Amino acid sequence: MSRNIDTIFVDLGDTFRVIRKDTAYETAAKTRICELLGYEGDPVAFYHDVIEPRYDKYREWALHFYCEAPVKELWTRWLAYDFPRDRVEANADAMTFQYRQTKGERVVTDGGAETVKELYRRGYTLAIVSDLVGTREVDEWLDRDGLRPYFKSVQQSSVCLIRKPHPAIYYYALAECGSEGKHTCYVGDNLNRDIVGAKAAGLGMTVAVQYPGKKPQTVTDENRPDVFITHFSQLLDLFPPLH
Repeated sequence: MSRNIDTIFVDLGDTFRVIRKDTAYETAAKTRICELLGYEGDPVAFYHDVIEPRYDKYREWALHFYCEAPVKELWTRWLAYDFPRDRVEANADAMTFQYRQTKGERVVTDGGAETVKELYRRGYTLAIVSDLVGTREVDEWLDRDGLRPYFKSVQQSSVCLIRKPHPAIYYYALAECGSEGKHTCYVGDNLNRDIVGAKAAGLGMTVAVQYPGKKPQTVTDENRPDVFITHFSQLLDLFPPLH
């Protein structure tokens, strides 16, 4: 069922990468945020009582405008506006990285790396199109895991400042890959962002990942993907060798 697809875009969170919960790991990140801010109180309470409610407000703005704020703006306008501005700006990148770690350790899903390498071997052009805050984490992970050579484009909302389902972030990836939308498939987990956005950008195929244990999503005519899969490696059943 390749539909003349020669390019595959993948989402990161809950698609190519999943969260592995680790209380000690998460607490260490919360503690580090407080250290960077110069806050001397309980780091866990500060995170839950201050940072998370403020981030919820930021997320409302981001989802409304399909936009990601630069990290300095994120911290000086939303998350730590009542701390010394110079200190906040100087540590914004580091605090954003730590904020991501407060959710748990992100690891490649079972069979994910092997699947990407095989799709690349089969001749497909691959790219990442993902919404996330921070510009440090993904680059470090791609280099650490040796996966950078397999992706021709890496589009992050934190870099281009546009979030899905805005079609522009997909267009950036298409341009960098030199691919046509009608020959491109998007693989993601969120129907209302990943799938709706891919359709708005005119991509030729959409695949939704539904890992076991995840909360079911309401399927509509607008967000219905062409295919549902429950394991990342099932992409190999959909996309045979091109040559």
